[in-house]
Amino acid sequence: MMIKSSLAWIVIFDDIPVWKPLLTELPLIWICFCLIEWFAAKRRMWLYLGLDLILSGIFFAAIMYYKYYGVIVNYHALAQVNQVTSVKSSMFSLLDPYYLFIFADILIIAGILIRRRIKLGLTERPGRMPLERSARRRIASVILILSLVLCMLNIYPNRASMSEITQAEQMGILGYEAYTILADRPDKPVPMDTIDQNHIDEIKQTTALPAVVEQGAAKGRNVIVLQLESFQSFLIGLKVNGQEVTPHLNELAGQSLYFPNFYQQVGQGNTSDAEFVVNTSFYTPPNGAAATVYANKKLPSLPRLMSANGYQTATFHTNDVHFWNRDQLYKALGFDRYYDINYFGTEDSIAFSASDEVLYSKTLDQLEAMQASGSPFYAQIISMSAHHPYHLPEDKISLTLPKRFDNTLPGDYLVSQHYADQAVGQFIEGLKERGLWENSLLVVYGDHLGLPIYSLDRDDEKLMQEIYGREYTSADMINIPLIVTAPGITPAAQLEQIGGQVDILPTIAGLTGASLQNQLHFGQDLLREGNNLLPERYYLPSGSVLNDASLFIPATGYGDGTHYSLADAGRQDVSSAELDEKTNPNRLKNEPAAPASLNPTEEKSNSSGYITKEEYERALELLHLSNSYLIQLQNRNTVK
Repeated sequence: MMIKSSLAWIVIFDDIPVWKPLLTELPLIWICFCLIEWFAAKRRMWLYLGLDLILSGIFFAAIMYYKYYGVIVNYHALAQVNQVTSVKSSMFSLLDPYYLFIFADILIIAGILIRRRIKLGLTERPGRMPLERSARRRIASVILILSLVLCMLNIYPNRASMSEITQAEQMGILGYEAYTILADRPDKPVPMDTIDQNHIDEIKQTTALPAVVEQGAAKGRNVIVLQLESFQSFLIGLKVNGQEVTPHLNELAGQSLYFPNFYQQVGQGNTSDAEFVVNTSFYTPPNGAAATVYANKKLPSLPRLMSANGYQTATFHTNDVHFWNRDQLYKALGFDRYYDINYFGTEDSIAFSASDEVLYSKTLDQLEAMQASGSPFYAQIISMSAHHPYHLPEDKISLTLPKRFDNTLPGDYLVSQHYADQAVGQFIEGLKERGLWENSLLVVYGDHLGLPIYSLDRDDEKLMQEIYGREYTSADMINIPLIVTAPGITPAAQLEQIGGQVDILPTIAGLTGASLQNQLHFGQDLLREGNNLLPERYYLPSGSVLNDASLFIPATGYGDGTHYSLADAGRQDVSSAELDEKTNPNRLKNEPAAPASLNPTEEKSNSSGYITKEEYERALELLHLSNSYLIQLQNRNTVK
């Protein structure tokens, strides 16, 4: 068990002392052993084997979950294990063969026990256990008491830590798992009647920006929201050996309102969470996927907002609608119709379902029919082909990369996104050919990151450093693009202010003239409001926050967290403690952030500084208000 725990620690934690797993993991392991010694009179070895399997499974789950999400798995995440079967190729791609060493002893011990049972017909040597039981219990009692004391010393002082990674490192992985189960007490929700838009706006402290486009300029136009699978910002404009990786999206970004400083805000549900955030302007729940936690609610949403303004609404996704509970999510969001694998079929499959080419071709048929009906439509389209682990059929590969990219995660990623870009180009041409382009507002964004830092090996890291010309950072990892275009209305401009997925709904509302007066939202209109504050739930420790110029990642809390300058490409600058020493404390705690400039040539360092403690606390309050409001909404089946 100590070898297993050390293996998990090596994968998950940096620069660990040799003694740390021994001090943190061993006490809880001994507690389990002692309980077997106390209560098991027979078949103790089979119980030990079962315990070995359970604890090994926890260590293995912690490794695999960290490799993909960068956080420590808990029982809420394990409850979603049924979703893993649909993305098993992604899981297998993250599996280094030596991880399976965790289970090697189980096979050996099971083989010995089975052989003994066949040979002797027994699992214990006859006559020995009754003679030794009293002595074993006395020894087990002493070890149990000492182990309980050590567990409490590991767990109790670290309960208030914001970062799950820090908690697991101080408590031990097993201690953290036990703590999340035993101490899972949801925060008391804020009374619903005290949560209103004025309260949210006061917390956000947004500032006015010069209008880039007149409010309501796209009123009456179709709204098409295109969510690109695993699409990160660095792809826009990237060339490898003189080849553009995403030429069609490069062209679109150059002709549209392009936001390069835009960030994901997904949770455990990944793509489905992106759909939730974009369509509600609320944050993901503290535990679980939004598609399961909030699925029984009648959610304030973009589909309902557009329906109230005379729009038809539909969503298009080539996978099975039951994946991540989307059949219930789409009812909660209020879409009129959804189209899934039953409509798109399985022809020309990539990853889990029909290719992006099939997605766009068949979606165009429906969009054309919807426009012909005489009323505008809101359509959300979810691409899938560029899904991790980015394995394309040979006949879909058209990007030739240098040999050093062969059989690497970044290489496969670039090849997949090049194909996805080609399909987007075909979709745009289809919109133009069918008379949809000139009468539509198109919003394109990435759903979530594609290259987690913790999934990269050394060769991958070198390739990412080559692509960026510097170290690939956490801020880069969660940076996705946003492109907004309405032909004849939106100018070609690169807007430098920061934004997140929660801001898409109010930005669309502003362009289409849909009033948000009676609809609660946590985002802001990126064309009219600056001074953003973006709390993050997943892929970074809880409590991570972005403002216009920096990313803050907590450790136990604000005081020992680390600030990363976005102007310096995510380079680590200072800790909160160093800021207290170097900066005027009054200014640090109380000065509100200034809005970023719209001028693309102005340096980002001219905008707001590091995350202050006040901003950090405001960001956490926003998360709590969002969850408080949603969990207190009436269930759909009780709403008349």
